[in-house]
Amino acid sequence: MRFYLFFWILCCMSCRQNPADHSSAPVLTGLDGTVYYTPDFGEEELKKMIKNLEDAKAQFNANPTEENCIWVGRRLGYLMKLEEAVSHFSDCLKSYPESWKILRHRGHRYISLRQFKKAIEDLTLAASLSADTPIETEPDGIPNKINTPLSSVQFNIWYHLGLAHFLAGDFDSAVVAYEECLKYCNNDDLYAATADWLYMTYRRLSQKEKADKLLDKVSPEMNIIENDAYHKRLLLYKGILTPDSPEFSLSGENTDALQIATQGFGIGHWYLVNGDTTTAKALFQKVKQGKSFTAFGFIAAEVELQRL
Repeated sequence: MRFYLFFWILCCMSCRQNPADHSSAPVLTGLDGTVYYTPDFGEEELKKMIKNLEDAKAQFNANPTEENCIWVGRRLGYLMKLEEAVSHFSDCLKSYPESWKILRHRGHRYISLRQFKKAIEDLTLAASLSADTPIETEPDGIPNKINTPLSSVQFNIWYHLGLAHFLAGDFDSAVVAYEECLKYCNNDDLYAATADWLYMTYRRLSQKEKADKLLDKVSPEMNIIENDAYHKRLLLYKGILTPDSPEFSLSGENTDALQIATQGFGIGHWYLVNGDTTTAKALFQKVKQGKSFTAFGFIAAEVELQRL
């Protein structure tokens, strides 16, 4: 176990952002005052992302529809222009004041910027405005391996609202949002993501029986396309995996900064609710040394360190 944790720490440290190397622009300030800078996307990927943004802006300028507005904001977000994305969404809301889709995306970016109260306001309004509307699939900005979007706008509203409440420390409200989100989970990926956060929230409220009930639907045979990390964590909660299982190794060639943030926080939280605050805190600190500073696990690790 200790070897596993030591190796994990080394993996996280290997992708630590060097504060002295920031020729790019500052993106946001973390909860502890750390300034995070635009990551190195790579020359070819950056060119592609800029071209996608330029195309989105051209389409929006030619036809300023709600959907074209959203794509400009999303493309800005992918380039880590988060404040600009929020400003753009705010401008669009002047033309579409009851757009629950725009509110959903602005709420997401408020979470990225650690402005949880504003995120809750946006997503709560989005949930109200979208009530009883037909389920609408949300297109992916980055296609998954089967090139098929798996979530709906309604799902994403409730999922992000639950997250915003969790990060703000309002676990009771997070439970309400995640339980509502379960109603929109029509595939194993969505269930895995929602059940994981809801499980963690129940545990924070000392409702272990409810948390364990979520695991009835969990098995190694689930059809997971995107949310492998959440699925593995659910298998951990169920006792099928352990923290030092090979499935949690971060040394594989497919390991990336997002996985480090997601798994690092998830395992750290597991230690936290099981009474090992020392190990939990160490893992949260190492997550915070990684690159993926807009990942939900990264933000949650920041929050937990503040609470501890």
